[in-house]
Amino acid sequence: CGALPAELIEAELFGADAGAYTGANKAREGKFEAADGGTLFLDEIGNLPLAGQMKLLRVLETGRFERLGSNRERQVQVRVISATNADIGTMIRAGQFREDLYYRLNLIELVLPPLHERPADIVPLAIHFLEPGKQLAPSALSALQRYPWPGNVRELKNVIQRACLLAAGAGIEARDLGLSSIAVATTNADSEPDRAAIEAALGHAGGNISQAAAELGLSRQALYRRMERLGLSRG
Repeated sequence: CGALPAELIEAELFGADAGAYTGANKAREGKFEAADGGTLFLDEIGNLPLAGQMKLLRVLETGRFERLGSNRERQVQVRVISATNADIGTMIRAGQFREDLYYRLNLIELVLPPLHERPADIVPLAIHFLEPGKQLAPSALSALQRYPWPGNVRELKNVIQRACLLAAGAGIEARDLGLSSIAVATTNADSEPDRAAIEAALGHAGGNISQAAAELGLSRQALYRRMERLGLSRG
């Protein structure tokens, strides 16, 4: 929803008949019609304008709506999943989000903590975002774990994608990540990957020790020694 202009939110969600607005040369179905009988995911629901919130509440409660510029009522059956990184409680108190819509949407709530509260997820996610043939050096692994990640997983993905493009070779060093030197403490180039990093690399490599070692910037023997110290099975 954050990507939808306020003036076009109704047309995007509920569709529009030809001539409903400037440039509407033909009828178009909206997201709810397209998702009829299925599931519709609304990202960044906290960015939905109040006018759009009112229309969304109606279709959630009744399953009925009209396209923009049409008097014909349409009926759909859609399961809605919504997500936001906004503090909806604060928005409700500020009059920026409808309380009735919140309770209508909040049948089941899943709260995902920010990335800095899930440090064990950082390295596995970083390895998942790597391009084939690229690997994270120990200095990069250490820098990733020290950074606070205010932009969460999206920031991590962008950092890894940029590093893959800018790194001179297959190995990505801490300097290739472009992370703020203020936010990241000086890293030790000799630091060793932790258990989560090794397990993630092994999973990414399908259990191939040589490939996992290369991904971690280690020799095969060094990875074996590290696995033994951590009590990880070679199998």
